[in-house]
Amino acid sequence: MRLTIFTAGSRGDVQPCVALGRGLQDAGYEIVLAAPENFAQFVEGNGLRFHPLRGDVQEIMASKTGRELMETGSANPLKSMRTMRTLLGPVALQMAADALAACKHSAALISLAAFAPFGKSIAEICNLPLIAVEPTPLLPTRSFPAAGWPLQRNLGSIHNRLSGYAMLYVIWQWYRPYVNIFRREHGLPPMGARSFFNILATTPLLGAYSSTVVPRPPDWPKSMNITGYWFLDSQSNWSPDTSLQEFLANGEAPVCVGFGSMAGSEAPQFTALVLDALAKSGQRGLLLTGWGGVETVAVPDDVYILESAPHDWLFPRMAAVVHHGGAGTTAEGLRAGVPTVVVPYNFDQAFWGKRVYDLGVGPKPLKRKKLYSEKLAQAIRDACTNSKMNQRADQVGDAIRQENGVARAVTIIGNYLEN
Repeated sequence: MRLTIFTAGSRGDVQPCVALGRGLQDAGYEIVLAAPENFAQFVEGNGLRFHPLRGDVQEIMASKTGRELMETGSANPLKSMRTMRTLLGPVALQMAADALAACKHSAALISLAAFAPFGKSIAEICNLPLIAVEPTPLLPTRSFPAAGWPLQRNLGSIHNRLSGYAMLYVIWQWYRPYVNIFRREHGLPPMGARSFFNILATTPLLGAYSSTVVPRPPDWPKSMNITGYWFLDSQSNWSPDTSLQEFLANGEAPVCVGFGSMAGSEAPQFTALVLDALAKSGQRGLLLTGWGGVETVAVPDDVYILESAPHDWLFPRMAAVVHHGGAGTTAEGLRAGVPTVVVPYNFDQAFWGKRVYDLGVGPKPLKRKKLYSEKLAQAIRDACTNSKMNQRADQVGDAIRQENGVARAVTIIGNYLEN
């Protein structure tokens, strides 16, 4: 049976779908993974058949508009609607057309939940069952504020649920014109904002996160399943170079600091702040440069610069991890069983930062606009020396390591398709 998986966005959006695709392929399914064309090597390197979607997300987010979005984030959801439309405009319909082509000869479509309106439209055109997957919760609930909502304080059940509907409306407005143009081209009636919620509430939906981190709210529908994280382990085919091995061996475990592309135009100042904070904290450091969020500069002997490394290999060797709070990076830090310091920039990052704090595995998220070196240094010191925090991080990590989210997701998908 051939299944198409449709995903787009950052590495954090694509990687869980690759992990799921590998699990489904191991279970005997034929998998086609449709993702932006710049992920071809990544997808094919993991043994999956790749169908390119036109549009390089990394290039789009590196544009002036993309950088501005990374820096201003979702503090103003209304502004983000206009910005996201500007970014999506050139590629949205092309991606939808390419995803439709990827479904040829497929028996079902698995779509990233954020693109569920496109996924539903493609499923209708091809007469396919649809399954939605999400790395971050999207369904409204009375239990907590929506991921991406500016106020990540629990102000009561009414506020929480309304914030969920508001964020679905914001996401819907990102690509509403393109969804309905696509539907009109294929003879389908237009969708409205309510359709997004209805699709998520009635379609089988798999949450690729741990119930230890996000306990299942009682007001979510039965069609929603939290499976555990979908990790893509890569220790078997990656090894560190000699200089990294020597750095790790010749001293205390360092603190890993990495923000991907988040620092944007502020990278030089931000890198200087991080180096100053590490010095003040008295901790050794390892800086991940990612897409350029941390600049490569001259550093002292107790700091190591690394472009990238598999998080499943790197994080367990750290004393703590400091990052922007992306869903995938947060998951890897939690699994590693080390404390986490989150400096959120945008979208769902404040949500995950609040989860880290509520779990007791890290200090309060640090506001980027009010960040200075002494404040970051204090958070790093706390993460490295607070015995209760370290014990709790170890407990949460152990609970997550006991889960097998991919296996559970494969079972749920198989049961759905066979019934």
